[in-house]
Amino acid sequence: MQTTFTLARLHRAALLFCGCLIVGIFIANWFRVLPSIGMAGIALTGITYAAVHRRIANWQLWPVFGSLSLVFLLHLIQGLNTNAANMGEYGKDVVLQLPFLLLPLAFWLLPAMPNRYLRWLWLLLVVMTLLAAIGSTINYLLHASAINESYLHSKVMPTEPDHIRFSLIITLAIAAGALLLAHDAVRQAWRPWVIYATVVLALFLHLLAVRSGEMTFYALGGLAILWLVLRKRQWKQAGLLAAVLVLLPVLSFVAFPTFRNKVYNTQEDVGKVKQTTSSEGKNFSIAARVYSYKAALAIWSDNKLVGVSKADLESEMAKRYARLYPEMGSEFYIQPHNQYLYNLAAYGALGLMVFCAGLFYPAWWARRKHAPLLLAQYVSIALSLLVEYTLETQIGLAFVVFFLLLALQGSLPSDDPDPTWRPA
Repeated sequence: MQTTFTLARLHRAALLFCGCLIVGIFIANWFRVLPSIGMAGIALTGITYAAVHRRIANWQLWPVFGSLSLVFLLHLIQGLNTNAANMGEYGKDVVLQLPFLLLPLAFWLLPAMPNRYLRWLWLLLVVMTLLAAIGSTINYLLHASAINESYLHSKVMPTEPDHIRFSLIITLAIAAGALLLAHDAVRQAWRPWVIYATVVLALFLHLLAVRSGEMTFYALGGLAILWLVLRKRQWKQAGLLAAVLVLLPVLSFVAFPTFRNKVYNTQEDVGKVKQTTSSEGKNFSIAARVYSYKAALAIWSDNKLVGVSKADLESEMAKRYARLYPEMGSEFYIQPHNQYLYNLAAYGALGLMVFCAGLFYPAWWARRKHAPLLLAQYVSIALSLLVEYTLETQIGLAFVVFFLLLALQGSLPSDDPDPTWRPA
């Protein structure tokens, strides 16, 4: 069996399935099962290696991979706190959260992939993101007037995947492209194309004008400036990057009607938050989010330790909405657009602590390692969870868990003699 299922072949299989997952994120609406095929294939590859070679490649790192599985365990035990009428929703949630079990298990069992495979996968992310951005831009140009107007009403242009997750993916792709270029990890013939893709994605991010992605983009830019100044002492490069980060939003305001209209919409949206009635604010994204936060905090105040369970959360939110905002129709009820508050209401303070410890422990483990991609992904995750329940959708889960583990691959022990930078 070992001569058939060699490590080289299993690594090639893992590369294929990782590629399926990356591509699947972008075409899930047409081929919904592809991300699941990729995920199951990665898990099967890891299990096959452990069974055939009779070893767990990263046994000593069980706390790193096991911590992520704590998030799945948190969802699993919620069956003890779920009303019988909502057990069907509980079952759907357990299936949805399987990436927190299958992907850490797979990457724990399988030896770290070769350097070149990791570079290819990050380049695939850049290419797929660029293709998706080009497709969205073409659609925008065909319907520019209507889309520009929609930005004044808290809407955005159609994208694949959805605009919030897509904006975060764009930011990660920009970080990956920039780091591959900075570490000379791209073939010379490909280098101009990667530069082009990175620049185009940075511009498209501002054309898309989604606050989540832009917040992450500028946070990572600020960290890059600090790194250049404090660690590298490269003052010129830091100054150039700072100038770009200052001029880019100014130029975008002038050049992109979507960006300009999003600024106007955000100003109006923030004003609605200050109103005492929700009759108008319910139609604005920021104001609606604030209402959902207040409803979630009301749930937590009544269930502080263990919450109400995720499966019961929707019905509990409806009760708090009816009490806090009686003038608001049920069609405007939304779940708390903040993963931390979402989990606080669903799992209580105890559950939120378990969630944060499980999700962010790998960042603590890698704190002394040079792992800029892992840092970029964690910054993206931490900030996105402030304004979205990112982990409650298939694409959001795939984005968070898979790319976190892919970045973590670069910090795992490896005997690959390849001298080129190992993406981490």
